[in-house]
Amino acid sequence: MKKTYLLLVFILSFIVISCNRTKEYKIPVDDNLKAAMISDNYRVYYEIFIGSFSDSNNDGIGDLKGIINRFDYLNDGDPNSGQSLGIDGIWLSPMMPSPSYHKYDVTNYKNIDSKLGTLDDFEALIKIANERDVKIIIDLVINHTSDWHPWFREFKKSYQENDLTNPYRDYYTVKHKDNLDLNSKYYPIYSGSDYYYEGNFSSSMPELNFDNPKVKEEIADIAKFWIDLGVSGFRLDAAKYVYFNNTEKNLSFWDWFMTTVKSYKSDIYVVGETWSSENEMLPYYQNFNNFDFSFSQLDGEIAQAARVTSSVKSFVSNVKTYYDKVLAINNEAILSPFISNHDMDRAAGYLNVEDGIMGMAANLYILGPGNPYIYYGEEIGMKGYRGTANTDANRRLAMLWGDGDKVKDPTGTTYDSSFQVNGTVKTQLSDKDSLYNHYKKLIMLRKANPEIARGTYTPITYQEKDTFGGFISSYEGSTVVVFHNTGIKELEIDLSKYTDIQLSILRGYAGRGTAELSSDGKTLKISGLTSVILK
Repeated sequence: MKKTYLLLVFILSFIVISCNRTKEYKIPVDDNLKAAMISDNYRVYYEIFIGSFSDSNNDGIGDLKGIINRFDYLNDGDPNSGQSLGIDGIWLSPMMPSPSYHKYDVTNYKNIDSKLGTLDDFEALIKIANERDVKIIIDLVINHTSDWHPWFREFKKSYQENDLTNPYRDYYTVKHKDNLDLNSKYYPIYSGSDYYYEGNFSSSMPELNFDNPKVKEEIADIAKFWIDLGVSGFRLDAAKYVYFNNTEKNLSFWDWFMTTVKSYKSDIYVVGETWSSENEMLPYYQNFNNFDFSFSQLDGEIAQAARVTSSVKSFVSNVKTYYDKVLAINNEAILSPFISNHDMDRAAGYLNVEDGIMGMAANLYILGPGNPYIYYGEEIGMKGYRGTANTDANRRLAMLWGDGDKVKDPTGTTYDSSFQVNGTVKTQLSDKDSLYNHYKKLIMLRKANPEIARGTYTPITYQEKDTFGGFISSYEGSTVVVFHNTGIKELEIDLSKYTDIQLSILRGYAGRGTAELSSDGKTLKISGLTSVILK
């Protein structure tokens, strides 16, 4: 693995990026940064909803072999080729056996749902990922199971037969009907029972009882099983629901969990879904990284700045404030910014692709600290929203390959395919100005400038124009500056008013236009809807 990554860094040191124009920039990675990049967990992640991604056997359902077949699209193993998207981390949606299309209700934690593949397929996927230095994390859904899980069937049987000796009797959270917690949802274990089980998402997803040491032993064994198979980490579904509405007990549980998984893999990467207010979410950074929900969706920081409904000054200042709060809790934390995911309306529905707003939003979070998460199809402007249909299937539509892939939309989809107006992978690959090629260039720029992801974050605010601003990022003695122009007009900026850093190298730019740095490093010309990296 180390040898592969050193090769990546060596190739990046000679990478050439054409930023929407014919002018090219040689972008070396500084020698003093190479060693620090070898084994860290900073990556550009790509979320794949497996059943909707790529179909290898023409049954209409995406599968693990489909991902293997498409791996060259994601990462062809040659950072110098410029032929792949260049992602180096994959988050796989739930893939364990389940009665639903979404697989968030598990019936067997140590297998692959037959519709998605086999354990052999998974090991083959891990093998190609390792060969190309791509880390794979899997969705781990442990706060609840399916009501078809053997544990729950035994649990239910023990109450029906009043069998106090059944070892599964205490595997799920139970309360007497006279002592129900009104903040949670409960259902009778069987018709007429005086005892109710907790199911905060639905009656078909019963909540496990983590006060039972045997349940914790099961979870530890499950985590080890997948770590032994080669996963690099986990995405923790519904982290606050382990003990719903009890943050203190949740934090204690996750402390145990992280101690346990780190004993199996010391460099494990874990990111949690704690979809809640900032005040409730931030404490979870004590245990693991978290998705930064305040930056996502239409009303999030990224979309608001890209749409110029808030200023770049506000954006970088808010990133700084938030990042400082996170680092105060855990100084090794890695931010996880994103625009949308499988539970949200797709970003291209409210960020216009044709006008360059979608590309600008991508600039804001991909050229920023932490690990950006790209939702599959985001890079080609796929759309999808629930609307009045009230189904998340509309957010998890089939990937638009445009080459005859037989993958179909998931069960329950009502989305009108005529709304997909931004093209397919096939149509965008050869279009140098396509959104896909914009994402590819952003990822190349980010990798060639590791300071962006890893370094300190110091905002530079511009008083005269709300659409201009940026930040300084320093790492291992090397400093870069990233500037964004979210407006539509070209700006000429006297940099000496805002920083005393001697800027002499234009590392690259991405967007609708160009950028030019004067020979004395004091004046920057930057087109509208464009971002630039200076050194």
